[in-house]
Amino acid sequence: MNKLFIIGLPRTGTTSISVALLDYGFTVAHTAYTKRAFELADVISDSPCFCDYQQLDTLFPDSKFVYLERELSLWVPSMQMLINKMAESLDLKTGVFNPVLKRTFNETFKLSTTATPDNEQHLIECYQQHKQAVHRYFKGRNDLLSIDISKENSLSELLTFIGLNTNKGLKFPHLNIGKKVACWKEYKHPNKVNSNAAGIEQRKFFSYAS
Repeated sequence: MNKLFIIGLPRTGTTSISVALLDYGFTVAHTAYTKRAFELADVISDSPCFCDYQQLDTLFPDSKFVYLERELSLWVPSMQMLINKMAESLDLKTGVFNPVLKRTFNETFKLSTTATPDNEQHLIECYQQHKQAVHRYFKGRNDLLSIDISKENSLSELLTFIGLNTNKGLKFPHLNIGKKVACWKEYKHPNKVNSNAAGIEQRKFFSYAS
């Protein structure tokens, strides 16, 4: 396995899966905005992976991908909270967030072209379109695993998928509950990779997004 990309949408458990894998010896980046971050990390989740999985599949052959499912009745209100909390900073022209983060959110959730991007039906359509696109792209392949981290044995399924022997019944940590969005920053671990790590090309991202 080259890399492990977690390509579930925000608020599907990307932080929980990222924290869980730290303790299995993997270096993990929850969001990665530079080439260097991708070089350093064994596992990359959230932005840009949920948007750029096709490009990453080409750049990192022999990688594996994990799609995260979540019940829509739980995901929609959580996503509404996140979009409203981040809306100003995600603006393509004036937002202060990293350009990669702004691009991937705007492409996936059509923030700049939708009058009410927090609308329930709009978000459901975004979720379903993303899910369908992922499964269409990976159809007939064996390098995609789909799990719901709230389900029993989902962590065991993941560890088996990446070639680790494990016992059944293991559970993911439950993080970023309710209105929390920054548990990854608060979590201390030596295997965490800085999303903005600088390398010989400073903080340059891949050319496909230029």
